[in-house]
Amino acid sequence: MLHGMKSRTLVLGLVPVALCGILILSGCYRGRPSTKPPIHTVKDMDHQPKYEPMESSDFFANGAAMRVPPSGTLPAGWPGAESEYAFGRTADGQLVAKIPVQVTMPLLQRGQERFNIYCSPCHSRVGDGQGIVVKRGYLPPPTFHDERLRTVPDGHIFDVITRGVRNMPSYAHQISVDDRWAIVAYFRALQRSRNAAAGDVPAEVLRELKP
Repeated sequence: MLHGMKSRTLVLGLVPVALCGILILSGCYRGRPSTKPPIHTVKDMDHQPKYEPMESSDFFANGAAMRVPPSGTLPAGWPGAESEYAFGRTADGQLVAKIPVQVTMPLLQRGQERFNIYCSPCHSRVGDGQGIVVKRGYLPPPTFHDERLRTVPDGHIFDVITRGVRNMPSYAHQISVDDRWAIVAYFRALQRSRNAAAGDVPAEVLRELKP
């Protein structure tokens, strides 16, 4: 009787050990590579007949799956192809002289926000070309406050943001058209802050500045 109880106790004690061993072995098995495809119970639209970019196709005469968009096609939401607002240039390709939107305080505030995010690392928050990356060894960009950049057309600033220049890359994908013009407006505000005359200051503010 006593021997039977000991045997039963031993068996019951070995059961958890055996279960742990099975779990460990099953975990090792799951980590092994398999040539079998994974089980995909809910396929949704993950697997469907489609063409990948640059793939060939027998359906079209030229053998390519990719189609050339019709003439004049623009991405959804993009301004008109002839718009000075969209490209910063006139119909004959000249840079626009003045920003083609009304400059308001909300526009300047938006421009300041975008400028501080995208431009200040190189140009600094005051536009003197001494941003944090310059202090760490990057080639310094020109200051916004020299005479050359104070006299360039507004379209030039927009064009540089869009296409880049020299060491500066294009920001067309990071900064929308609206925000580029907002930055242009704030760019001019920064320049004005370093070259303002007494007549640019409101009378009530000017009285407070005078000794």
